[in-house]
Amino acid sequence: MVTLDGVMQAPGGSKEDASEGFKYGGWTAPYEDDFSSEAWKKQMKAADLLLGRKTFDIFEGYWPEHASNWPGINDVTKYVLSGTRATSDWENTIFLKSLDDIKKLINGEGSDIKVWGSSKLIQLLLKNDLADELWLNTYPLTLGTGKKLFQDGAIPAAFTLTESLVTPGGVIMAHYKRAGKVSTGTVGI
Repeated sequence: MVTLDGVMQAPGGSKEDASEGFKYGGWTAPYEDDFSSEAWKKQMKAADLLLGRKTFDIFEGYWPEHASNWPGINDVTKYVLSGTRATSDWENTIFLKSLDDIKKLINGEGSDIKVWGSSKLIQLLLKNDLADELWLNTYPLTLGTGKKLFQDGAIPAAFTLTESLVTPGGVIMAHYKRAGKVSTGTVGI
C-alpha cells in the first residue's frame, strides 16, 4: 500500500506507526469497498512472510486474534529480520539476524515468501536485487511526509506488469514481475 508520493507508513490505522510524528495513520480506510475486498483476498493468499521487526510487532499484536480476516496467517511461517528480538509467542515465527540469513532463505527451496509493510526491509531487498515481484496498491492521495517505499533507493531493474485493476475509489492494484535489466534508447520520430 503506497500513496502517489511513495508513502507507505501506517496505512491501516492511527495507532499502527506514529513514529517521527506521522499523523495520517489509516489513510487507506476511506478507499475500502466490496470491489477492493475481493482483490485483497487474492493478495492475502497464504504464503510464508518475511517481515521487518517493527511490522512484525504490529502484526503480532493484531493478527493472532483476528485470523478470521486473514485465513492462514497463524499457520504460515513468519520470518523476522531483527537485531533486537529473538523470541515470540506467535506460533511459526523464526528470527533472522542478517542479510546473509535472508539470502539463504530466499535462495533455498521452499514456498513463496511475501513481504508486507516493512519499509526498511523492502529497501534492503531492492538494494540487493532480492525482490522478484512487486504488488503495489497505489492510493490516489499524497501525504508529503512518512516512510517511503523507495526512500533509500533501489538498484536499476525492469519489471513487467502481469495483472492490474483499478477500484471504483481510484486505487490502482498492480502486480509486477522482474523482467531483467533496464533497457534504454532514444525517443523520437
